[in-house]
Amino acid sequence: MNEKLLEIKDLHIQYVTDEEVVYALNGINFSIRRGEAMALVGETGAGKTTTAMSILRLLPKYTGKVKQGEILLEGTDLLKATDKEMQDIRGRRISMIFQDPMTSLNPVIPIGKQIGEVIALHHKKMGKAEVENKVEEILNLVGIPAHRKVEYPHQFSGGMKQRVIIAIAIACNPELLIADEPTTALDVTIQAQVLKMINNLRKEFNTAVLLITHDLGIVANFCDSVAIMYAGEIIEQGTLEDIFDHSRGHHPYTVGLFGSIPSISDHKDRLSPIPGLMPDPTDLPKGCKFHTRCPHCMEKCKEGEVPTFVQGTHQIKCHLMQGQATDGGV
Repeated sequence: MNEKLLEIKDLHIQYVTDEEVVYALNGINFSIRRGEAMALVGETGAGKTTTAMSILRLLPKYTGKVKQGEILLEGTDLLKATDKEMQDIRGRRISMIFQDPMTSLNPVIPIGKQIGEVIALHHKKMGKAEVENKVEEILNLVGIPAHRKVEYPHQFSGGMKQRVIIAIAIACNPELLIADEPTTALDVTIQAQVLKMINNLRKEFNTAVLLITHDLGIVANFCDSVAIMYAGEIIEQGTLEDIFDHSRGHHPYTVGLFGSIPSISDHKDRLSPIPGLMPDPTDLPKGCKFHTRCPHCMEKCKEGEVPTFVQGTHQIKCHLMQGQATDGGV
């Protein structure tokens, strides 16, 4: 758990068209260690999926632009890797569970063949019989009977399709598994089964997991560390305890996220949602991106860079923390 597997440094990404520029990521920094489960949390449009796509170098070819930054996989910058090197990394070292299992599978190819394609691509010396055996082994691992490998995606329920997607993602025992809201559109019992399965695989193969979600309940039960995203920036990050301990200082946005969740122990007539909407990514406000919605907004929040204050493993990008922690720089 001490070895850094993936490190992102000062990553800036824009989507550029003739009409506008979308400032999707604006200088994010974080790292994931081997075997660690890290959550990337934030509202829709915060930049979570863009972060995942940039790690795999799957940004739109003509509009997605990396303006600056590094994505280091064990010290090697993926942004400088050739297309051939990235093809070898995708699926073998880094895999992704995409958001919608209904559209992630080819409807006219049996699921066993779809899993087998990944294995054959990255293990060219494997014979046909070996690939078939491996497919059956992986299907059993995700709780699907091996004899169903000849069936097509439409013959599976939503939860079973998600298991097939996970089977494809883990076919080559990747070092990093990116799960982009893997339980969306699944009922709560299937959600629990899918997360338990990912967790068991993580423990068995020492796989690091980057879990993209907006469900803090899932984060509390699954992850070791958390990064909170807002308008293309990580405004708070730390261990699970750092983020979920309400006695500590937190970014006002993080406080707002927790205030939007109902509690079985704290009886309230109404929840306390965050007012307003996330800013337009083509026209972001100056200063702190959250200042237009923040109840503690000060004049200095409206201009200039916001420093990141660090206390041990806990980092918060907010002027309110001044005097409470060590300034870790911007």
